Amino acid sequence: MLDKQNTRYSPKNFIKGKIVELIFDQMFREVDRFTILPFGYERTLPEVAQYAKEVKYQYILENIRSAPDFVLISKDKTEIFLVEVKYRTKPAKEELIAIAEKIKDKWNPIWIFLATPDGFYFDSCTRIINNGGEIAELDKSWVSKEIQNKYVELLKEFVK
Repeated sequence: MLDKQNTRYSPKNFIKGKIVELIFDQMFREVDRFTILPFGYERTLPEVAQYAKEVKYQYILENIRSAPDFVLISKDKTEIFLVEVKYRTKPAKEELIAIAEKIKDKWNPIWIFLATPDGFYFDSCTRIINNGGEIAELDKSWVSKEIQNKYVELLKEFVK
């Protein structure tokens, strides 16, 4: 892991990512339409994450690392969504296309939940790619605006 504050893999960014994952988890639990299962490799295979630097075949780790952060299962068990959670100050189209293409290659269909200080976005990787990097705002049919606003304010408290 790099140590510089402005790098993507800094401890600050790692902690920011964990905060956003917790916000996603709590916000969707509050809605109570889905069973939320943490799915990222850090949670499902912590021993692998712990010894990642020592692993001889790093390409195997890359496959495991690409696991989405969450699985949402509808309460009636008819729908399942794989979700990758990200934080960005502002959505950048080129970066979103790159992220969507990379994870879609291994997990399809998959969705991206993007937290920003201005609000939340949620869309399928296929639509993000097809729409030139545009990502839809998190629709109130998923999470009410009232609940979203509450969690945006919470996000702002922790991520400055």
